[in-house]
Amino acid sequence: MHKPSVGIVPEGLPAIGLTAVATLACALLDWAPATIICFAACAFSCHFFRNPERVVPDEPDVAVSPADGRILGVANKTEPISGEPRQCVSIFMSVLNVHVNRAPVAGTVTNIRYHEGTFLNAAWDKASTDNERCEYELRDEKGDRWVFVQIAGLVARRIVPWTQQGDALARGERFGMIRFGSRVDLYLPEGYTAICSVGQNVFAGQSVIARKTENAGKEESKPLDSNPLMETQEGSEAEPFTETMGGN
Repeated sequence: MHKPSVGIVPEGLPAIGLTAVATLACALLDWAPATIICFAACAFSCHFFRNPERVVPDEPDVAVSPADGRILGVANKTEPISGEPRQCVSIFMSVLNVHVNRAPVAGTVTNIRYHEGTFLNAAWDKASTDNERCEYELRDEKGDRWVFVQIAGLVARRIVPWTQQGDALARGERFGMIRFGSRVDLYLPEGYTAICSVGQNVFAGQSVIARKTENAGKEESKPLDSNPLMETQEGSEAEPFTETMGGN
């Protein structure tokens, strides 16, 4: 049996190495305040760029969360690639969450679209159309279309994709990351229903957030505007995330 472990993503090694060297240099020069600051920066870098293993459920006809964080909202929205209305689950990642993203289901990546944009607060509705983002389309073995979108936020400034069009992903497999606070939207195909609730904490590749409709039981999702308070990158209250696509 494979024992779960906590690793570091390669993208984090430069920041960790630089802050570690700076900490050592300041300590040798006996600069106490600078040593403390550099050590704190090194510790934060190690924490942010962690890449833990996850126990991926093998239950059929379910989708796992593509991101660590808190459910920001569940609502019907226009899916960005096809333009069709779909149920969308939005997950907000603070700077304290793991920022490695994972495939919600097994399938083949059929389309990837990158959009330059602004860096609004990721908790805002218009971030899904105005912010820098990367859209992925995946078809599972039954032909269902899944779309998930990495959205850069107020603090996040770089989306890092690890997959290409044509790649086959397993459920829970890593496909990329976003640096320093952000959001991931998951658009469900017809026949699936979200079973998560606003404010719920989820873990990428491990927490089941959607099921086939006939398997969804009596669990119901809540509308986006049912949660008046939402966490932002700074830990303060955010504007309500509404179902309006254009934002204010």
